[in-house]
Amino acid sequence: MNKFKSDAIMIIITILFSIAIFLCSKNIYSGGFIADKLSKNVEYCKATVTSIINESLEKDQYLNNVQIGAQTISLEISSGDLKGNEYEIVNRISRLYNYKVNEGTKVIVGIYRKDGEISDLSIYSYDRSGALIGIISIFLAVIIIIGGIRGLKAIVSLIFTIVSIIYLMIPLMLRGVSPIFSAIIIAILSVVITMILISGKSKKTIVAILGTILGVIISGTIALVFGKLAHLSGITMEDAESIMYIAEGTGLKVTGIMFAGILVASLGAVMDVAMSISSSVFEIYQINPNRSSKELFISGMNIGRDVIGTMANTLILAFAGGSLTTLLMIFTSSMTADQLFNIDIVGTEIIQGVAGSIGIVLTVPITALIASYLYKSEIRNKHKNYKVVKS
Repeated sequence: MNKFKSDAIMIIITILFSIAIFLCSKNIYSGGFIADKLSKNVEYCKATVTSIINESLEKDQYLNNVQIGAQTISLEISSGDLKGNEYEIVNRISRLYNYKVNEGTKVIVGIYRKDGEISDLSIYSYDRSGALIGIISIFLAVIIIIGGIRGLKAIVSLIFTIVSIIYLMIPLMLRGVSPIFSAIIIAILSVVITMILISGKSKKTIVAILGTILGVIISGTIALVFGKLAHLSGITMEDAESIMYIAEGTGLKVTGIMFAGILVASLGAVMDVAMSISSSVFEIYQINPNRSSKELFISGMNIGRDVIGTMANTLILAFAGGSLTTLLMIFTSSMTADQLFNIDIVGTEIIQGVAGSIGIVLTVPITALIASYLYKSEIRNKHKNYKVVKS
């Protein structure tokens, strides 16, 4: 019952902390949304296709399972001030905007107004909210069913991390605080809250926290040093214009965004490695407290070497997966080696993946060293409490 009570208290404290961050975010940055220069006087709302009046479609000669052409459809608005109104529109289907619909398809429509009157309606996207809510619900249910109270604590810690990134790190960056410093604050907060919530207050938790923080800082430092040596600002060509536009209307410091991203991206993997080493060394120490610090360190390193084999690939695979379309375009182009290795995005991805992986690998000896010292210090402190008395 005491364990359940302490878990409940920690969950409530974390939730309250998340709410406090959410409420205080406006005091950090209150600029609100930046005006969209390209989409003035446009509203977006949900709609349902009620019927297909006629369509003229043909198969794309290059892309499989893709049709292009046009559809004349009728749809009913299901949100906003026009809810319940029905409109007939022409849905033009191209390769880039390929939104072929059927009767009953739920979509998002763009409503263009001029002088207060509707001038045009078009399909902006499919309404994916149902699918997204569904998969998130399955994810939460699986964690709670399999993980029990630990699963619930994992969900609460995840929510706290997401709230911290969106409502603390991003407002700090928009206010003009260094992206790297903002990411370090979030990393420390997330690590401390997550570790204490999941494992409670103990030496094992302290070791994991210290190992994670040091590992993440190493990742960011390596990325920062080699990013400057490679003359990388962290902005890839595809998002440079958008980032510059945001920076014009806020205090956002563009340099450092890439390195902040590495800190956040490597946090989860480094945290996993640090807790694995800390828990393993703690179990070894519990079984045989007479082991020396050196023996505990060696045991931690042996366990860590097994973990490194898979974890070293984690971030590289994550970055490669996120840039798969870019990799396809680069691979199919006729580039020389000099061109290939000096493209901004290639250099950025290499530094991101390698720096993060180095941080993961170095977390093993760092955590093992801290664990071997702190766990053995408990025995040394106990021995100091006894005095030798001559009989």
